[in-house]
Amino acid sequence: MKVRHYILLVLVLFTGTLFAADIRFTASVSKTEVGTGEPFEITFSVNANIERFGAPAFNGFQVVSGPNQSSSMTSINGNTSMSMSLSYDLVGVKEGEYTIGPATIVAGGKTYHSNAVKIKVVKGRAVQQNTQSPSAGGNAPAVSSAPSADLSKSLFIKAVASKTNVYQGEQITVSYKLYTSVNLVDNALDKLPDFNGFWSQEIKNNSQRVDWTIENYKGVSYHVATLKQIILFPERSGNLVLDPLSMTFLVRRAVASNDIFDQMFGGGSYQDEKYKASSAPVTIHVKPLPENGKPADFQGAVGTFAIQTAVDKSSLKANEALNYTVKVTGAGNLKLLNAPKMNFPEGMEKYDPKVTDNILESEKGVTGSREYKFLLIPRKEGNYTIAPMKFSYFNPATQRYMSLSSEPYTIKVAKGDPGTNVTAFSGANEQEANLLKKDIAGIKTGAPDLYKDEEAFYGSVGYWLLILIGPLAFIGARLFRKQQAENNKDQVKLKWKNANKIAAKHLAIAGKQLQAGDKKAFYEAVYKGLYGYLSDKLNISAADLNQQNIAEQLQLRQVDAVLISRLTDTLNLCEMARYAPVTGISEQEVFDKARSIINDIETHA
Repeated sequence: MKVRHYILLVLVLFTGTLFAADIRFTASVSKTEVGTGEPFEITFSVNANIERFGAPAFNGFQVVSGPNQSSSMTSINGNTSMSMSLSYDLVGVKEGEYTIGPATIVAGGKTYHSNAVKIKVVKGRAVQQNTQSPSAGGNAPAVSSAPSADLSKSLFIKAVASKTNVYQGEQITVSYKLYTSVNLVDNALDKLPDFNGFWSQEIKNNSQRVDWTIENYKGVSYHVATLKQIILFPERSGNLVLDPLSMTFLVRRAVASNDIFDQMFGGGSYQDEKYKASSAPVTIHVKPLPENGKPADFQGAVGTFAIQTAVDKSSLKANEALNYTVKVTGAGNLKLLNAPKMNFPEGMEKYDPKVTDNILESEKGVTGSREYKFLLIPRKEGNYTIAPMKFSYFNPATQRYMSLSSEPYTIKVAKGDPGTNVTAFSGANEQEANLLKKDIAGIKTGAPDLYKDEEAFYGSVGYWLLILIGPLAFIGARLFRKQQAENNKDQVKLKWKNANKIAAKHLAIAGKQLQAGDKKAFYEAVYKGLYGYLSDKLNISAADLNQQNIAEQLQLRQVDAVLISRLTDTLNLCEMARYAPVTGISEQEVFDKARSIINDIETHA
């Protein structure tokens, strides 16, 4: 019996380890050996939505840029997954072997640590420390001095957007350029734009040198350097404002000398002066996608795309596996695409697709491809037809929706070999586990564990109590199970009744995060509370849970249009706040608004 207890304990511990491994937080570097002055990138990646991030100390290195954040959200078969990466561009200052310690994150209330990485720095070129300016990355231009009063015309930052009138989801590129006609000694970054209302992706420049060009602006020649380039995708319609990028510069100006020799031979002294510069806000006018002509299968793709499909087998035996591949190529919001909705034939088992990206970010925007590979297993012999895959997108250039369709595939499945009712392969999931549970348990061999009862125990009070415990426990369990079955007979009604309790639980968590000052965790809790409440209250599955279906169900229940609009605005606000800061409304107002919306829906629905 003790052996069984030990086995059970090991299984419990092993199961706990599997659940703990759901969140993966890793650190990686582009190079493990660099020369002094040679830039490299360190990236911290996590497959979950994080509440806090703590960077390690980069001792022995100079931070050139960062943190550069990239995030994506993928919904596959109703399961939404979040992935995020934060990267820094570093430069080795001194020779030696260095260890960059683990970074830390907080996700789901738990703290996780990444792995440490080792970097070897060998002799390269000299590095100017404490400088993160364009003049440090390249040869700063030799320019004339200017009086302090004229610095605003001699040194400024300009935000240049590729487009200012776009559709929701249409990509634009924003370049922050530095214009100068004075000598720069140093600078420091004061504030980066928040990009409120946009999904953003920075265009990375692996070269530490800054390319200076000469540009004529309003009749004046300036030396121009590009400070930062960002690809933006507007997530909502309306007038969205790009916040300023702010920097502080150290400007060196020549000072006239009273010394006659300095005047004769061109000598003299100079004076350094600090000057703050900010780019002007830029307004992007975002139009909503037209409702007229929108295909039923449209999932938010905006740009220009093409699709390819393929199968690796056209004939196989039952219980053997084949791969069905969908490849979407083009330019647009590739990283925001959802997995295509496929209706495979009945009797053909489908597993979640493997997603592979081959995407390039440049001044022209996001281009490349995203590939979805579905693993399929036919369980019975026969001829199967995989219907054409349909994909639709909105083309901003033509202002029209486009629909694409792939070719159908006929799969011939022969009778499977005996004993192959379960196909084993890497990445098994719950469906495989359910199949294995249906198998017949193995025959137990060996001598059974037999125990001899004490003779004095037979016929005692304890003996008869033990005899009665079994039937009484059985009767009690039957009554309890019957009562539970009666209560849970109508699952829809049960979820409807408990919806308010689930929402109250999430709002209670949001209230704690609000008091703690954790804005990101606060909006995450409000977001989950509203969507979880609406899913149960309106009986909408996770796969179909979107704002359009929510609005339709509320309208069927004769909920006031003003209340539906308030709910939609709050959902959009929480969605946006999970990835970028919001302004114009306090967290307490959002909390009160969410609670009021739930109470109003309870009253009217």
